[in-house]
Amino acid sequence: MSEVAAPRLEGTAAVRNGRVLSFAEFGAPGGAPIIWMHGTPGARRQIPVEARLYAEQHDIRLIGIDRPGIGTSTQHLYRNVFDWVGDLALFADVLEAETFRIIGLSGGGPYALAAGAGLPGRVKGVGVLGGVAPRKGPDAIGGGATALTPYLAPILSCTRVPLGFALAQGIRIIRPLAGPALDAYAAVQPKGDKEILARPEFRAMFLDDLLNGARFQVSAPLADVVLFTRPWGFEASEVTVPVVWWHGDKDHIIPHRHGEHMVERLPEAELRTVPGESHLGTMGFAEEILETLMSLGG
Repeated sequence: MSEVAAPRLEGTAAVRNGRVLSFAEFGAPGGAPIIWMHGTPGARRQIPVEARLYAEQHDIRLIGIDRPGIGTSTQHLYRNVFDWVGDLALFADVLEAETFRIIGLSGGGPYALAAGAGLPGRVKGVGVLGGVAPRKGPDAIGGGATALTPYLAPILSCTRVPLGFALAQGIRIIRPLAGPALDAYAAVQPKGDKEILARPEFRAMFLDDLLNGARFQVSAPLADVVLFTRPWGFEASEVTVPVVWWHGDKDHIIPHRHGEHMVERLPEAELRTVPGESHLGTMGFAEEILETLMSLGG
């Protein structure tokens, strides 16, 4: 595996009920904070190398958070996606981020939007990269990979914790084969994802994130599946902060029409279609994404 630089800082922050969220920081320590919510699956280091370098050069403090059940974040299942905002507020207090911007990749998108709805006085802007859309409630839309979640959620509600530990053990066993496994996955993906996974810096970043985040537990993506079958606890109309939504028009996991659907319902939102790109392709536009986020909210 090609080497990728370690984060500038890693640690944990205390949140509600004695739990902790683990995090990784990149970029400038005293810079403007941007919180990066990983996809499903993913962990705190799932941040493109280009984004890390841009943050260093443009006085940005880039913070990746492990959701509960990955890394060393305490295992927990929120009541709904919006419930996580209570943890985010405390997390930001611990890291002395009075105001911040937030980005959500794929399954991290709902959490980023929840932050915009729940903390409008602190969140200056939201970026969504190929984000998941609701399956229930007034903003619901069908289709895409999340169409399978209602069938999986009842099982995962009961088994996500032991299954998460079992998955972590399995990843430890096959660690030497992680690179070939990622290459095999890339080989059957559409052109856009195949190309980005072939780039050495992206391949190294994904492997580093997987192998570090999954050392102890892997229940976070299973909890995501459960929560994505429930009402989110807020509606798109409640996200009053500026939102910019990037979405590949060839996305094979979260259809482009899901992005169109959500942007139509968000009060202050812009859709940036990425021609020819599939699900991971938006990560190749990290510099544009960070530059745009920094322009939001003054």
